[in-house]
Amino acid sequence: MTSRTNITSGFWHGRLDVNATSAIFHQWEQLEASGCIDNFRIAAGEKYGFREGWFFADSDAYKWLDAAARIFASHPGPRLAALMDDFISLLGRAQDADGYLFTYNQIHFPGTRWINLQIEHELYCHGHLIEAGVSYFEAAGRTDMLSIVRRAADRVVGDFLDKGPAYTPGHEEIEIALLRLHEATGHAPYLEMARQFIEQRGRTPLFGLSLLRQMANVNRRSASVRQEKTLYLAAHPDYSPNKVPPGNFARRSRNSALRWYASALVGKYFQQHVPVRQQRVPVGHSVRCGYLETAIAMLLRQSGDMTLLPVLEQAWERMVTRRMYVTGGIGSLPGLEGFGNDYELDPEYAYAETCAALASIFWNWEMACITGEAKYSDLLEWQLYNAAGVGMGQDGKTYLYNNPLTCRGGVTRKPWYAVPCCPSNISRTWADLGKYICSSGEDEVRVHQYINSEYAGELAKGEIRSGLPWDGKVEISINPVRSSEFTLFLRIPSWSKDARVKVNGEFAPSSTPSPVLPATACGYDPRLSAWLPIRREWSAGDVVTLEFDLAVRLMQTHPKVKGQGGKVALSRGPLVYCLESLDNPDVDLFTASLDASSLKATYDENLLGGVVKITGKTKQGQPLTFIPYMLWGNRGESQMDVFVNDND
Repeated sequence: MTSRTNITSGFWHGRLDVNATSAIFHQWEQLEASGCIDNFRIAAGEKYGFREGWFFADSDAYKWLDAAARIFASHPGPRLAALMDDFISLLGRAQDADGYLFTYNQIHFPGTRWINLQIEHELYCHGHLIEAGVSYFEAAGRTDMLSIVRRAADRVVGDFLDKGPAYTPGHEEIEIALLRLHEATGHAPYLEMARQFIEQRGRTPLFGLSLLRQMANVNRRSASVRQEKTLYLAAHPDYSPNKVPPGNFARRSRNSALRWYASALVGKYFQQHVPVRQQRVPVGHSVRCGYLETAIAMLLRQSGDMTLLPVLEQAWERMVTRRMYVTGGIGSLPGLEGFGNDYELDPEYAYAETCAALASIFWNWEMACITGEAKYSDLLEWQLYNAAGVGMGQDGKTYLYNNPLTCRGGVTRKPWYAVPCCPSNISRTWADLGKYICSSGEDEVRVHQYINSEYAGELAKGEIRSGLPWDGKVEISINPVRSSEFTLFLRIPSWSKDARVKVNGEFAPSSTPSPVLPATACGYDPRLSAWLPIRREWSAGDVVTLEFDLAVRLMQTHPKVKGQGGKVALSRGPLVYCLESLDNPDVDLFTASLDASSLKATYDENLLGGVVKITGKTKQGQPLTFIPYMLWGNRGESQMDVFVNDND
């Protein structure tokens, strides 16, 4: 059971404040400027114009509403409330009477529904609509948006229940949404529909032929829309849609397109290659894969079907040990936006999409809740700070979509993208950060994350005061609802070799098992995390203190990772560091050799708003400055490298 917390101060409080006061309003402005919101006005018959954006553009508006609702729960305000109310009312007017809402078809192909399910994202969009409705219901306690999304969910159930494998979506999300809606309403058909969507994957005969037919149809429909737009622009010479900046550069191999077709036609790209109970290796589009794993875990938790657990565990193990970057980023092939082969982790090719890291965070939390194992909370923390934390700029108004670990140029933070899936996805995740901090059971309280917060559970209330990520000192006050005996589980992170723990000033045993495990591909291993249990009769005013080791670590990739021999990545606590050219103007980032004995960490209040930087020297005596990877790119275009040579 999750214990809701209120984040009170420190690093994450600052980032969440930017999220609530800057990012969410910037995102709305961009949705308006790009025409995304006008699409709903056109569908409702309230505005004359041309629909803008990809066929799945509706989902970007729904994710904004989802983020806004979660933010409103902790940062209520009249401006945000008014924007949400107006948009919800608009959705009600744009929705068809029977619950269907997909502006691409409603505007361009009225009367056409549920075709090209692998590509055009109708169910994906309905999924994000439903998630937004659940979040709004949970935040505001109102049912107006919930009524809209229940009509949409009932339409999905009515049209897809018992229809068979050919009617599963290409981009998993509707499954998560239906499972969240089932939790909120208890309506059994939503659970069953989600189960069928999950269990029927990978069972379509001749999937490749079906996909080719859909691709041809998508191309015909897209050509029709382009022709419509040409005629519209000719008739309306004053019409000037907002131009979204091009996406960031992503280096691709020569056979990138061939690998996409090979993956797509056999179903791997869509996780449609085999039934989910046989999917023990993460493949294909990394966001889709992460959403599917999250949905399977949610299904397990809600249905109690523990036969799903081994598959989830094996897929997670394969990802962590062979298919994940040192930042926790996943997706090594830009052409696929997805997974490569085992140990295929070139830092310059890394796509490591922000949304993929977020999908993994969702998956990790479900696994932590199901199994109670510390490794899942450890990876959640690592990805939160690094692979996902890098996605939003410090001002809340600039974003990264793909996240290479080596950048020679062409990757900058942008205010928006033609596919702006990441900005609001980050915002909704950060706004819900409090749920990942503590959990409780009948006889236990677990501290998953050391973030400044006040928490309240059934057994106890209290406060966490944490210096992370800059300082390793943590203090936890315990105020039980009544004096009682229970176990407090403290997560000892994989990145801390030593942890000193005291209860009311007295040292507590803090040794945890140190398993000997084969090296991971990236050098980071969440499996080394463990729980430290403290069982006692707790009384009001009890205080637990922890002091984690924040020594600078040199992390090596596995020898099977090509091109990385003799190179290391630096980390300190939960943060991965990088070299950025702005801090190292006289150094070639990509050839510099590190003098490891020169490294030291110091706090610099004038750097990036105040950070702990790592300084050192090259073997030739040139100064080096490393900054947290999550903060690179906040000062304009630059080169960057997570890795540095550590050999002679």
